[in-house]
Amino acid sequence: MIVYERLWETMKKKNISQYHLIKYCKVSAGQIGRLKKNNFVSTHTIDMLCKILDCSVEEIMEYRADISEATLSAERGPKAEQDNSSSEDLA
Repeated sequence: MIVYERLWETMKKKNISQYHLIKYCKVSAGQIGRLKKNNFVSTHTIDMLCKILDCSVEEIMEYRADISEATLSAERGPKAEQDNSSSEDLA
């Protein structure tokens, strides 16, 4: 899951408000809402935010494994991961 907590931290450091993004940078309120909820946003939006904030992608977003993904990986164990990697090598 992609989370955008770093975006809000970066905006705070750079003293840029959500209002500023919407009013002066033409970021839609809908995009801000999706970012707040950690919903899908396009790479175009990420690119635009990086330009506006003069920062890297890592300063905007972070990947965190979903609980269900982490549980599934733990249940499969290392043997299942080895099996998957060897089948990927054949493809």
